[in-house]
Amino acid sequence: MLNFDLIRIGTSSFSEKDWVGPFYPEGTNTSDFIKLYSQRYTTVEIDSTYYAIPGQRTIDNWVSKTPDDFLFTAKFPRSIVHGGDGPQPDPKVILNPDKTYPDRDRFLEVMSGLGPRLGPYVIQFPYFNKKVFPSKYEFFDRLNAFLDDLPINYRYAVEIRNKWWLTEEFTLILRRYNVALVLVDQAWMPHGDEVMRKLDPVTSDFVYIRLLGDRKEIEAITENWDKEVIDRGDRLERWVKLIAKFTAQEIPTLTYANNHYAGHAPSTVDRLQKLLQDIAEAYKTD
Repeated sequence: MLNFDLIRIGTSSFSEKDWVGPFYPEGTNTSDFIKLYSQRYTTVEIDSTYYAIPGQRTIDNWVSKTPDDFLFTAKFPRSIVHGGDGPQPDPKVILNPDKTYPDRDRFLEVMSGLGPRLGPYVIQFPYFNKKVFPSKYEFFDRLNAFLDDLPINYRYAVEIRNKWWLTEEFTLILRRYNVALVLVDQAWMPHGDEVMRKLDPVTSDFVYIRLLGDRKEIEAITENWDKEVIDRGDRLERWVKLIAKFTAQEIPTLTYANNHYAGHAPSTVDRLQKLLQDIAEAYKTD
């Protein structure tokens, strides 16, 4: 039996205007997006926090327009994980306590206003070349110190874009602090089932999955996000099998789809949910 209470699936962001028509009713005001979204899905990943820390009015609005059991996750600000707004990561700033902790503390304080609706924070790093971190161990040391300083009353998930850094040493650091490893479907990163063949990806009491796709590939096809333009069915079937495995172990999973994955994030979510329902039906007939 598939325990759907342990499974939440949503999109990365809810504010896409191209969704008016195919997802939100025609004529929907942007101020009503989150209310309508939360009537369809149980969780959303907030992408905008990567670019700017929201104000209290925004937090209050999200709370007032969503059910009590709705769950928000949010990306850490780029000032912390990227080192600023520049095109290249700044190694002098990334995770540096003196330079990033003020933003960290302000971000955590503001987001805490979500109360029980607050889910894990996503600490998403870009790809780091050797000019940023000459070796993975320099990054691991800095990450370990950063995680050690984080308040323990929140949940966290870490995503890296250097596939060769997916090692036992890396997962040991995450496991030490009960921080989830983000399993990501992204252009140059291995699929979750490939990661599982290499190491144990469960480093916390939940699993976090992000379906991102290939931005360059899809933007060469479309600039609109109102329908799927790439068939990711085979890859989604592989993800569903993983989700079912984690659920069988009583491990909660959080999965988020980006528009750049297939062209229309809500359609990806709906396909995932349908595939999970198919598995559940198959269990009933066994």
